[in-house]
Amino acid sequence: MQVVEESSMGSNEESVSPVKMETVNEKVSLLVTGNAVVVFTISGCCMCHVVKHLFFGLGVGPTIVELDHDACGRDIHRLLFQQLTIPAVFVGGKFLGGVETVMACHINGTLVPLLKEAGALWL
Repeated sequence: MQVVEESSMGSNEESVSPVKMETVNEKVSLLVTGNAVVVFTISGCCMCHVVKHLFFGLGVGPTIVELDHDACGRDIHRLLFQQLTIPAVFVGGKFLGGVETVMACHINGTLVPLLKEAGALWL
């Protein structure tokens, strides 16, 4: 498991410049394409906890980005969660979904093949 944690987010609201958002977009893109499984979470979120422990139970070590502890977390949150939910799970470089989709895939038997295809599981 890799937890991406740079520093705590401040409480000040600030506008995001297009240049900064482009950099944030690049960071997210690099994380998602460079790791088999990436979970964007907020610490203390019970649904995020469920998803993380499902992956751990399956033997997957996801890259976890806790947005409330990442230096760009607030900006990543703005970028991703205009249309996505928390947690946001990416498998094999593609958006899989939130907790409902991940659990549905697990129950219907499609999650493990996705994880194997992405290189997150070898068994």
